[in-house]
Amino acid sequence: MAYSAQLLDHFCNPRHAGELSDATVAAEASNPVCGDVIKLWLRVEQGRVIAASFKAAGCAPAIACGSWLAERLAGGESVVALNAIAPDEIEAGVGGLPAASRHAAHLAVDALRKAVATLAGAASQSDDQRGREI
Repeated sequence: MAYSAQLLDHFCNPRHAGELSDATVAAEASNPVCGDVIKLWLRVEQGRVIAASFKAAGCAPAIACGSWLAERLAGGESVVALNAIAPDEIEAGVGGLPAASRHAAHLAVDALRKAVATLAGAASQSDDQRGREI
């Protein structure tokens, strides 16, 4: 399977690439087998992602999946809905992936899951702090 036009577009013209200086959370995921790395930054306000960006080092599909995910998230996605994003959705978004490249969609979701877990931990800590102040 050759790369799709959508994948090549995200690879050649990545969306939301680079660090997000005022991010609420940053998370990184890596694949020790191939060496691909995706780092994701999110800015969250009032329970919604208002900005997202990424950096990726690795194969064209990893860069394309990071780009697609950042573009998808930057549209004001609810933090509650983030866990519903699955590798299949990313794969479809980039027009499909060869079997040997499906790890790229999983890597992007891994970075997202780590970001969500960090946000949940921060919210829990904030709740704990408020409980101590009462």
